[in-house]
Amino acid sequence: MAAEGEPTRIMVAVNESTLKGYPHASISSRGAFDWTLKKIVRSNTSGFKLLFLHVQVPDEDGFDDVDSIFASPEDFASMKHQNKIRGIHLLEYFVKHCHDIGIACEAWIKKGDPKEVICHEVNRVRPDFLVVGSRGLGPFQRVFVGTVSEFCAKHAECPVITIKRSASETPQDP
Repeated sequence: MAAEGEPTRIMVAVNESTLKGYPHASISSRGAFDWTLKKIVRSNTSGFKLLFLHVQVPDEDGFDDVDSIFASPEDFASMKHQNKIRGIHLLEYFVKHCHDIGIACEAWIKKGDPKEVICHEVNRVRPDFLVVGSRGLGPFQRVFVGTVSEFCAKHAECPVITIKRSASETPQDP
């Protein structure tokens, strides 16, 4: 918990939209952020600090852009740089909004499996609690995909608040 006089530190895990891609935040990320502002922060902006974590997921084969041609080591460096820039633009949405309303924040990017990285960062940073959005996968999809929010609720070493999507925004099982 936050020390007396220190702001409550809330980690919010965010990701890009699977429909629009970078730099657009996913429906779940925006929902978790908006809920945190409306239900927790409210008008007490000085009492909180938001910590935004975006985890970039490399493709299984390690190549993020299958349409690119790589002819030199510099091409790979350029690809890594472009992915980092995309993540920065995603985080910019959240940081700008926080600065507009006067709430302290930090944001950073990590690479890897979101479930594992989020829990690792919780252990490293020690927020007072974690807020994650939920895509609202049906039982069929959960069996094959699993969910980041469920994993974090079981394994993160802090309280976890999962924000569900509204029914109209939830994907349907095939």
